[in-house]
Order: sequence, then structure tokens, then C-alpha cells
Amino acid sequence: MSASNQFNVGKDVSLDIIGPSGPLRFSIMTGFDSKPNYKSLDSKGLDGLDRFDDLPAGWGGSFNLDRADSTVDDFFAQKEANFYSGLASTAVTITETIAEINGAVSQYRYTGVSLALQNAGNKSADAKIAMTIGFRAARRLKVA
Repeated sequence: MSASNQFNVGKDVSLDIIGPSGPLRFSIMTGFDSKPNYKSLDSKGLDGLDRFDDLPAGWGGSFNLDRADSTVDDFFAQKEANFYSGLASTAVTITETIAEINGAVSQYRYTGVSLALQNAGNKSADAKIAMTIGFRAARRLKVA
């Protein structure tokens, strides 16, 4: 546990990404961002009252990585080849594990996940190659 001053920090979080062929081992992951999506409903009643609701509509986010090998490029090259060969795209699953400050462990599973390579990185001398993978998930379920 690497809690700092009674709050979680990024080192408290680990991710497991399971693809169609087993675990995806993306090398140096430097960040993970997730946000819920909602479909907003607005109603203006004849009684003069405004009514609102926000319905869950999946999750989205991104991973930031520093390129250490060809794993990311190979995964997305295969995904693109499969598309142009007429093969169906297969969803992945992401499990987020958080070491809580009190010693407990929380786990959340993102299901029906689609990955998209948002940035393959800028290649320049004497600089690391930072990559970004975006994701959209159908659901986020608490597992532990």
C-alpha cells in the first residue's frame, strides 16, 4: 500500500486486461483514467415541472503507456487485419484492483470493452515514445 496522507495514489491501482487470446501485457503503464457515461433525460411536464434523470450508459477512459516493446502495435495491427479480413471484433475485460488505505482490496470489472489506439506516439531522438489507448466499456461491476 502506498497511500499518502490518507488518500489513494496511482501506485495503489493495478490493472489486468484479458483479451481473446489471454492476458494482454502492456509494458510500462503510466496512467489510467476512467469515467462513467450517462444518457441524460429531460422532461417538461404540462404541470410546469421539469424532470431529469441520468441513465448509466457505459464507461470510457484511457491508458497511458511508454513503449517498451511491440505488444501494443502488434495487438492493434492484428485488430485492424481482422477487421479487413471480415472477422468480428472481440471485446476484452479489464479488472481494476485498488489497495485501500485500511488494508482492504476493492476490485471493479469493466466488461464488453472495446480498445482503440488513440496515439501510437511521437518518435523522436532521445525521447521516450508515449502511447495512449482509449477504451469504452458496457459495464463496470464491483467484484470485491
